[in-house]
Amino acid sequence: MFFQIIDILGTIAFAISGALVAMNKRMDPFGVLIIAFVTAVGGGTLRDVMIGVEPVSWMRNMTFVYVIMGSAVFAVVFRKRISYLRKSLFLFDTIGISLYTVVGIETGLIAGLHPLVCIALGTMTACFGGVLRDILCNEIPVIFRKEIYATACILGGLTYFLLSQFFEDRNFLFVIVAIVVITIRLVAVRFKISLPSLYRKE
Repeated sequence: MFFQIIDILGTIAFAISGALVAMNKRMDPFGVLIIAFVTAVGGGTLRDVMIGVEPVSWMRNMTFVYVIMGSAVFAVVFRKRISYLRKSLFLFDTIGISLYTVVGIETGLIAGLHPLVCIALGTMTACFGGVLRDILCNEIPVIFRKEIYATACILGGLTYFLLSQFFEDRNFLFVIVAIVVITIRLVAVRFKISLPSLYRKE
């Protein structure tokens, strides 16, 4: 139940994130729904395909479809009340990657995969939906820029497996992982910490 709640909360966060980007691009309601849907399930779909889950998770549980549709409608209806669009987008995106990192790790653990593979699954689950969102909205995906994004997910995953040597309660560990990912992302943005660039400034 705890894991399902995290999965649903992550879906809500990413669906709203996608809807905000779509509205910022002035898409019509159908476009907003599609971008919200792709953002919410893109990473999980890739994860399920890679580990051989058929059909993928959101196709087996209509709750996620309804949650995405409801989240998109919520974002559209209350778009004027969601002040500071860029800050709102950052907030929901950050919450989304933190929760989906946990979901990906848990999925890998259930499948009995190596810890490094679990971390990779967590990172892909968290980031790939945002990659699809940005590509469809004609933006360079955040993960391909200097921002601390996927790195936060990887560090969160490493934290899980390090702390699992001392704590056995998975729910507690998942909460810690989510907090670590959010904290790293917030600190990186607040103090303008980024990965080094490969290119010189002209």
